[in-house]
Amino acid sequence: MTRRVLLVLACLILAGARGTAQSKATVVVLVRHAEKAAAPAADPPLTEAGVARAKALAAALASTNVEVVITTELVRTRETARPLAEALGVTPEIVHTGPRDAHAMAVAEAVRAHAGRAVLVVGHSNTIPAIIAALGGPKLPDICDTQYSNLFVLVLTDGKVNLVTSSFGAPSPDPATTCPGSLR
Repeated sequence: MTRRVLLVLACLILAGARGTAQSKATVVVLVRHAEKAAAPAADPPLTEAGVARAKALAAALASTNVEVVITTELVRTRETARPLAEALGVTPEIVHTGPRDAHAMAVAEAVRAHAGRAVLVVGHSNTIPAIIAALGGPKLPDICDTQYSNLFVLVLTDGKVNLVTSSFGAPSPDPATTCPGSLR
């Protein structure tokens, strides 16, 4: 399947997860923050490409049933979530960064507080795989530093976890050449 087809599938899952009375699925969309400005800023904002990717995320999720947005306190995650949160009229919940595993567990706890709803989580290259695992999904390697287009959808239903991977926005560089051995 092409990545576009997978994204359509993910959106259909999002749309259907809340559509039936029988379904009490929690649908979690997870993305890494968009492209950030180069250091030395301790908390860099998004680049122009990052702002475009944040808008692409909002467009990709516009017709879904996302009701909750969770970010970290860092500018790059908040700016990535901003276009969708504003379109939805929701204020993002902030889960502060900390040690990776503790942060992943705190985000998983925040997601579980919204059981039966659709949630967007914007995190970081090393936290998104940890959050997926904390929610019962597969253990994945950290996301390559050059990869910003990954989109993960976890569907949590009756103790089962299904993962759909896709992409959004402009394609990231080929990770085989930029980060061999990492999550593509």
